[in-house]
Amino acid sequence: MPWKGGGPPEQILCTTCLEQLEPFCIVDTRRGDFDTSSKGSIFQELKPHGLQPQIGILCPVCDTQVDLPMGGVEALTIDHLAMNDVMLESLHGKGQGLVCDLCSDREVEKRCQTCKANLCHFCCQAHRRQKKTTYHTMVDLKDLKGYSQIGKAILCPTHPAEELRLFCELCDQPVCRDCVVGEHRDHPCDFTSNVIHKHGDSVRELLRGTQPHLDALEEALQQIKETNSALQQRVEAVAADVRTFSEGYIKAIEEHRDKLLKQLEDIRVQKENSLQLQKAQLEQLLADMRTGVEFTEYLLTSGSDLEILLTKGVVVERLTKLNQVEYSAHPRVNNKICFSPQKKAGQCRGYEVYGAINTKEVDPAKCVLQGEDLHRAREKQTASFTLLCKDAAGEAMGRGGDNVQVAVVPKDKKDSLVRTMVQDNKDGTYCVSYIPKEPGIYTVLVCVKEQHVQGSPFTVTVRKRHRSHQGMFHCCTFCSSGGQKTARCACGGTMPGGYLGCGHGHKGHPGRPHWSCCGKFTEKSECTWTGGQSTARSLLRTVAL
Repeated sequence: MPWKGGGPPEQILCTTCLEQLEPFCIVDTRRGDFDTSSKGSIFQELKPHGLQPQIGILCPVCDTQVDLPMGGVEALTIDHLAMNDVMLESLHGKGQGLVCDLCSDREVEKRCQTCKANLCHFCCQAHRRQKKTTYHTMVDLKDLKGYSQIGKAILCPTHPAEELRLFCELCDQPVCRDCVVGEHRDHPCDFTSNVIHKHGDSVRELLRGTQPHLDALEEALQQIKETNSALQQRVEAVAADVRTFSEGYIKAIEEHRDKLLKQLEDIRVQKENSLQLQKAQLEQLLADMRTGVEFTEYLLTSGSDLEILLTKGVVVERLTKLNQVEYSAHPRVNNKICFSPQKKAGQCRGYEVYGAINTKEVDPAKCVLQGEDLHRAREKQTASFTLLCKDAAGEAMGRGGDNVQVAVVPKDKKDSLVRTMVQDNKDGTYCVSYIPKEPGIYTVLVCVKEQHVQGSPFTVTVRKRHRSHQGMFHCCTFCSSGGQKTARCACGGTMPGGYLGCGHGHKGHPGRPHWSCCGKFTEKSECTWTGGQSTARSLLRTVAL
């Protein structure tokens, strides 16, 4: 059985094994010399398109694609080195036993060194009896264990009786003597021993060119291995950092949680103690008053006139003192406890933590109003101010959520409220804005918890809408109009020579830049021009110029 493939003996495949592999088809548009008559339906389907398929198999060892020749698996090149290795393995008892090359039935005992044939005892005797092979050298099989080459002679596939000893230079393949006088007639042929140096050198040269790639690939694979190892180490190190950070963060959060719960418990105890103290005081006062009332009622209903008059002084003094005792009809503490999860709470174990418990309660009397538009505004323009909420100690609340109520009422039209907007900045400040529709006096009321804040109510004077300038901010009419004599300015300046407007460096110039429409010196100001239509046209002409 011819052996296909190469490499170590454990990776050699025989013809039978290769024929059991499922082939696949590869379309090759460059080749057109295939005989498609016997290749099945795939060839018939591709033939009208001018495509030629190539049959291939996948090596079961390395999964490499191998293109099959036209003869199929049987036409694959035989690896004689592999066959020699198999025979050596069998000779040393590591493989299956060798069988006779002639009868293919009995176990091998000797080897003909001349014919390179492994023979059994019966075939060996027959070999010696033949006149042609009588003087061939026979060697016992056990004496071949020290040999490195015990393979059979390589015979011609076309002429099985002839050994391949020649090489056809034209066809670039080994041939036998019958091939030389047959299909390779007139081809340049020579003995393999004479041409091996030339072809061996070419193969060695190609091998030398391939060796650097082998070294480069091995180095690349080593780098990939080292990189993969470094990657694994880095991933493990980062994973350890993540776990350390997470565990530390979790411990910090748990510790911060415990602090918040402890703080909440302390607040509860403090408020409960305050309530219990207030309760005890009120109960004592209630008991004293109930005793005084009951005694007084009993005196008035059951006592005689003289008894009432005699006891009146003590009763009056007692009731007077009880009526003068100050007490609060409402609890001195409340349940205003809130949690702000987004508020920064400093660091815990080196980690930034969030979340704080707040028990502050806004005090309307401590709240203040801020802003430039508190007491003045313009019609049809947005006016705004800020409410800063504080607690009873005068400290900023630092949080939002309070019930803020704002009302803007015209003095002459108290039944017509101006729409207001209150924006909670979530930090204890509130931005209040409104747009008055008409000029006049307005009253603004700002309440928190239905109580006026400090400075509320207050009045706002709403003036007419800001008037923009219709002229131009210039140094003089002479420069801005290009020397036009008829151009005038609201500053009232004139120039000699019949000029109606002011001139730079001339009589009547106010000495600094000003508005041509009203004569104001401030660039960002409101226009106060009140002239007639003719004057307005003249001043607008200055702008056009």
